[in-house]
Amino acid sequence: MEILWVLVALLMIGFVLVPFMRRRRGMIEQVPPGHPDAADPANYGFALQEELDIRMPGPDKDLLDVLDLVQRTQDYRAASQLLAGTEAEGERRWQRVQAFAGAAALELQQRPGGVSEPPGGQWLRVWRTEQPKDAGGAAVHAEFLVQQAWRTATPGTDEFRIIMEEARSACGEAALLAPGDPIPYIIELSVARGLAYPRPEFEQVWLKILDRAPAHMGAHLAALHYWCEKWHGSRQLANEFAEAAAARAPQGSLLAAMPLFAVFEHLPEVNLVSGFYQSEVVTKAIHGALFAVHAARPDDPMLAHVRHLLVFFLVRGERWAEAMDQLIHVGGHVGALPWTLFADPAAEFAVYRALAVAGYEANGGSPATLPH
Repeated sequence: MEILWVLVALLMIGFVLVPFMRRRRGMIEQVPPGHPDAADPANYGFALQEELDIRMPGPDKDLLDVLDLVQRTQDYRAASQLLAGTEAEGERRWQRVQAFAGAAALELQQRPGGVSEPPGGQWLRVWRTEQPKDAGGAAVHAEFLVQQAWRTATPGTDEFRIIMEEARSACGEAALLAPGDPIPYIIELSVARGLAYPRPEFEQVWLKILDRAPAHMGAHLAALHYWCEKWHGSRQLANEFAEAAAARAPQGSLLAAMPLFAVFEHLPEVNLVSGFYQSEVVTKAIHGALFAVHAARPDDPMLAHVRHLLVFFLVRGERWAEAMDQLIHVGGHVGALPWTLFADPAAEFAVYRALAVAGYEANGGSPATLPH
């Protein structure tokens, strides 16, 4: 299980985090260097830094238990059963596909194999061999190839293109096995970014997703990366896409938070503007995300992702009480943006949490006044 936090940090919501990492360096250097001395987060019942769970953004005990079993026994059957019992159109199945693919990819990276031992991730190969018609295994294999391309090859090289073309074929196979499943097409969004699909070709894939799961948050975040990469530096196209998604969000959907993710995507371009975190653009995006959080189902798998990003923006905007409210709901899981962009996600999250506590208390707050 020690590798699970790494895979989540690199891969979560199929929205591959490598592009974020490249763009966030300017922002990272500006993060406050240490904890405030005036306040103790432990007074609020928050988990200690060393107790923070950096593997996932929120709890998914079934996934953790199955991953542990699969990696310990190298038997894929529990993974197949878990995916078969997970709703195809929902966010959770997509996250679980990513997790299984990431686990196999990291096993292969750690144990490439040789004369005397098989390569890591052998359970995925056995899965595909023994159950070639298993839609879950086909989707995991396609996502595995996408992750291998981004992780082991340089975009633009022949090696990268060859792996991505193989992933594209794997997406097609997975789609044939599960005609109503949006996940093969969500995986292909990363292929579209890697192979720089022309806009009409990308939109064909996107329409297939909208036909199957029009409010899928993970799919929208993956598509947001395409708009930001295909037309690099075009904040307008990314913002238009995010605003359109928020405008058509159904009741209870977290799509209303999309503009906040678009703002985060382009922080290096605007981060030097004085008062940016109190600006109208950011304030509007924050309000949209807060509305989405308040209207969402408590068990929505994407809820934790939005809460974590809100913590970042609310602390930067010195909105201490609202930041504290999000921190209470986040609990001890911190495997989400923006913390996963740092070498030590728990330490970075702890810095922001301590800043929120200090700001809250400096403005008259205390553990007694904080709603629970």
